[in-house]
Amino acid sequence: MAIDKRTARARRARKTRARIARLGAPRLSVHRTPRHIYAQLIEPGGGKVLASASTLKLRGDVKNTGNVEAAKAVGKQLAEQAVEAGFKSVAFDRSGFRYHGRIKALADAARKAGLKF
Repeated sequence: MAIDKRTARARRARKTRARIARLGAPRLSVHRTPRHIYAQLIEPGGGKVLASASTLKLRGDVKNTGNVEAAKAVGKQLAEQAVEAGFKSVAFDRSGFRYHGRIKALADAARKAGLKF
């Protein structure tokens, strides 16, 4: 039986989140669509969002919202919010997406702005 693309991504995400839950660190969760990218810093129990950033909030600041430059801006903004809230170390949850392109750009920008993961 063949597994479709969405089911495979959901399975990868579930496995990653199980490992992150054992760490007990705040989780930097990323979701991407063809047009936007979203990032949230979620507390270890999973009940509260501590910081969030997305290209929806940055529409006036970036020309295009579905590219690497927009992802870098989101990563930088989220890292600044997280450091301001007192979080330096987080676990990166790529939600089953490949660590490539916009996901990688967001992670690199967050690291450069002061987050460790």
